Amino acid sequence: MTTQAMLDERYGRARSPRRRIVLWSVVGLLGVGLTAALAWTTVSNSLASVTATDTGFTVADAESVTVSFQITAPVGQPVACAIEAQDEDHGTVGWRVVEYPASDDHSRAFTEEIPTLALATTGFVNSCWVP
Repeated sequence: MTTQAMLDERYGRARSPRRRIVLWSVVGLLGVGLTAALAWTTVSNSLASVTATDTGFTVADAESVTVSFQITAPVGQPVACAIEAQDEDHGTVGWRVVEYPASDDHSRAFTEEIPTLALATTGFVNSCWVP
């Protein structure tokens, strides 16, 4: 054994093949674990998501707007939706949160009335969520 090889071995400068295998195994396991955690987060968030689609609105008068919409939500979960009425300057003139009980249907349609403070020009679903 040469003097340089003896010094490398004594002070740990030379890497053994076993140490390299262990290091790459740990890196691989961490990679697989992070990928699995990201996949689980993505799937669990999409299972609990609620989507709302506006199907129409009717401005009855300066005091109310009727909004029609359809929601797609997880089966067996209650849902809450915030519906909004706006004027021609996009200012909020009416706002209401409605809650719906759990249902066996994946998609449901609703029509709700929003009381307004001034004449509205539009009505829509702002957002929906599982409470």
